[in-house]
Amino acid sequence: MTRTWSTPAPMVAFAWVGALVLAVAAVLVDDNAGRLLVGLAALLVTYLAAFATIARPRLTANADGLAVRGLASTTRLPWHEVKVKLQTTRRLGREQQTLELDADDRLVVLTKLDLGVDPEEVAGVLHALRP
Repeated sequence: MTRTWSTPAPMVAFAWVGALVLAVAAVLVDDNAGRLLVGLAALLVTYLAAFATIARPRLTANADGLAVRGLASTTRLPWHEVKVKLQTTRRLGREQQTLELDADDRLVVLTKLDLGVDPEEVAGVLHALRP
């Protein structure tokens, strides 16, 4: 059984629309400083939308182990090398959970935005899939 998680498609589409709106706004802004700032924002949102589009699915789990997809490559982590941890941090009075995949030489941290669902739910599925 193979399970996959990634950023929700409507959110990726919204990022592409936002990048387009910012690019058009950068052309229409009258002053140079505003054009620079809006242009930089358009580049940033375009990069984030491209990353969310290319790195799909972000996390894949099966009987062999895990695969974490990035911008340029996919990292494969066999079950015997990886520890799955749920980390809770508190920032600005709000708790945020992240899923940590701790392998020998690398640490992968995935958020709810990366996974599309609550990291606690993904951790439960990963613990159930682990042989």
